[in-house]
Amino acid sequence: MFGKSIRLFSLFGFDVKIDISWLILAFLITWSLAQGLFPYYFKGLTSTTYWWMGIFGALGLFFSIIFHELSHSLVARNFGLPIKGITLFIFGGVAHMEEEPSSAKAEFLMAIAGPASSVVLGIIFFILRSIGTIGGWPLAVNGVIGYLAIINWILAGFNLLPAFPLDGGRVLRSILWKWKQNISWATRVSSRVGTVFGFLLIAMGVIQFFSGNLIGGIWWFMIGLFLQNAARMSYQQLVTRRALEGETVRSLMITDPVTVPPTATIKELVEDYVYKHHYKMFPIVEGEILAGCITTRQLRQVPKAEWSTKTVGEVANACSTDNTIDPATDVIKVLSQMNRTGNSRLMVVEGNKLAGIIALKDIMNFLSIKLDLDQYEK
Repeated sequence: MFGKSIRLFSLFGFDVKIDISWLILAFLITWSLAQGLFPYYFKGLTSTTYWWMGIFGALGLFFSIIFHELSHSLVARNFGLPIKGITLFIFGGVAHMEEEPSSAKAEFLMAIAGPASSVVLGIIFFILRSIGTIGGWPLAVNGVIGYLAIINWILAGFNLLPAFPLDGGRVLRSILWKWKQNISWATRVSSRVGTVFGFLLIAMGVIQFFSGNLIGGIWWFMIGLFLQNAARMSYQQLVTRRALEGETVRSLMITDPVTVPPTATIKELVEDYVYKHHYKMFPIVEGEILAGCITTRQLRQVPKAEWSTKTVGEVANACSTDNTIDPATDVIKVLSQMNRTGNSRLMVVEGNKLAGIIALKDIMNFLSIKLDLDQYEK
């Protein structure tokens, strides 16, 4: 879903990041406010004033989305759900949950917290707008505050659509989950509803496009595609979690991995190990002690003229929380670590010794077999 993101700040222990795609949205919002909405409703102001109104309107929306997602995150934390952070991207924002909610009640309260916070924030802005009108605040200031009141209510209303994984879709899933006591079934049903809503938004976009509203049509079409994809991926993620539930590193790791001595040269590593075994990472073992690891990414940083003289030990990576894992760790957490670090192979460590290797390829093969067997059993 996301590309490159930039960390902005930390709030209540949550990292707030901005996806590069949000810069596109920020510009489009500022431009549409400054050149469209504000000049239409508040006539007679200067072009510079409209642009300042557009900028502050976009910043207010930025704040509103963070407030919305922060509400989800605080409720999730209250139920013991780990949240990695909040990221704003081109279609809004998302709080990154590492686990599914533990109960239908937790799901419902976490989901409803976002729209409820947006409604409250909209009321606060509406009160400020009323105070500003009575107090004779400048038209530009009242205009931006009034816009923020309305946009927060729109944000709440859109998110309450029963289309998973929108907040309303999560509320629907929590109700179905409570009813049937089956989160997989509830997710499947709510994801299908989300897919249907995605189709409706795409159809609306096509109608808008051919009716002359080109930009609006494109946006509805893109949001519909996003919603369809998000609904499908959310269900697939749950299926993956359920299939791997209870599996630990010890049950899937390779117990006799290929290792490299620290005295081997880079040339020997390439010719005798990389070309022979086709791995991108090799543990470095001296005697029985794990000394670190070396990856093919590191090899590209060593000039070929030095391959015959430079040893593996000289350019090795030390053991760290990025490239090692405990054998008792849940496989779901392994996937999360691999996704975070970009490493497809991790060293399984007990004390200072290498117990094995766990590879993304082996996890995916196990998952494929498990899903096939589960489907056959049904």
